[in-house]
This record gives sequence, structure tokens and C-alpha cells, in this order.
Amino acid sequence: MPEGLKVTREALPRTVRLVSTARLRESVLLGLVDAAELDALAEIEGATSSRLIAETRGTSAVDPRELVFGVPHAAHINAAFAYARPHALNRFNGPERGAWYAALEVETSLAEVGFHLTQFLAATGVYEAVVEYGELYASFAGEFIDLRAAPDHPALNPDPAAGYPAGNRLADAVRAEGLNGIIYPSVRLAGGTCIAALFPHAVQSVAQGDVWRLTWAGSPEPVAQRIG
Repeated sequence: MPEGLKVTREALPRTVRLVSTARLRESVLLGLVDAAELDALAEIEGATSSRLIAETRGTSAVDPRELVFGVPHAAHINAAFAYARPHALNRFNGPERGAWYAALEVETSLAEVGFHLTQFLAATGVYEAVVEYGELYASFAGEFIDLRAAPDHPALNPDPAAGYPAGNRLADAVRAEGLNGIIYPSVRLAGGTCIAALFPHAVQSVAQGDVWRLTWAGSPEPVAQRIG
């Protein structure tokens, strides 16, 4: 473990993760096909879904024995680790293995997801979009690396090209030590606190909350609206 970093034992009763509402809905095909066709679709999904592949036989970076089963929203927990951005890094995970990112405050989660969507829109040159996200609450208890006392750590560099490689190196060291993850100050909202859980078992008591709509109407600053 890198010297000078604090390991803290924390109990976080409620954190907020935002996921696309498309992930929270049942398939629109359910009302359009019969049982036999649904079985066929399920077989196709099983052959192509990263989550189902990870759950049944694992992937190069995810062992099926570390995934969770029989708990509420197990599919969402497992999907967070089975899916990652192809050929790209996030702050504390690479393209082969995901992580569960959340925040203590929904405003922080909105700032984090809003930043990434704004970056995508900036690449197109058109700030016009409407995206809906659902809240997933979760609790955590255990040992974490705590970067709140190390705001100048390289992993917290706001430039992804510098911060993400450093964050991945730190995450590799944290997993090797068997710690649950990393608590860190939000890079996108001053005063916010984020958590990156690096193991599925660390994510506890998941429950679904409200839905938020982010609207870009010609400006890089989205308007956030709770729609229930």
C-alpha cells in the first residue's frame, strides 16, 4: 500500500449511485413475445450480456465466485463490476473490470455524471440532450483507503489523462490488500464525498430511490430536476 495514505474503518448508512433508467426497466419485449420466444431471447442475452457471462463463467478480471446472488438488486451490483468502458479508464477501474461508484449526496452524484455527459456533448459540439437517471441507495461498512486527507493525491487530478492512470494504480494496490474500496473528495463538486467500492460484497442493502432528469438546452450546464 502506498505510504502516507490513511486506512479508515467506516460505516456509511446511505450512499447514492445514479444509473440510467434504461437499466431499471423491464424489457419492452416482455409484452410482445410468448414464453417460448422469451426463452430464446434470454438465451441470446446470456450469450452476449457481460453480466450474465461474468455470473456463469467469469471474465478475465471478474471471478464469478466474488459476485453476489440472492440479494435485492444483485443484478445491478454485479453489472457494475462486469461492465466497464471498453478501451478506456475510469478513475479507479480499467476496461476489464468495473467498480461501484457512489456519493454521500445526490448533488455530488449529479455533478459527477453530469460532467461526463457534458464532455461527451462537447465532443459533438451540440449541447442538446435529455437523460434520466435513477437513484440506487447502498450502505457500506469496513475498511477503505481514505483520500479525504490527501486532496492532492495524483488520483484526484481533474484531468482524466493524469488522474485515471494514477487512480487505477491505487485501486490495484487497494484490491491486493483486500480493502473494500476508496473514499475520496469529489473532483467535480467541491465539498462532495465519493466512494468507489472495488468488490461486489462491499455493496450492501441496495434499494431504488427517485428518478432525476438532466437537461442540456444549448448550454454546457445541465438543469437537474427530480421527477419522482
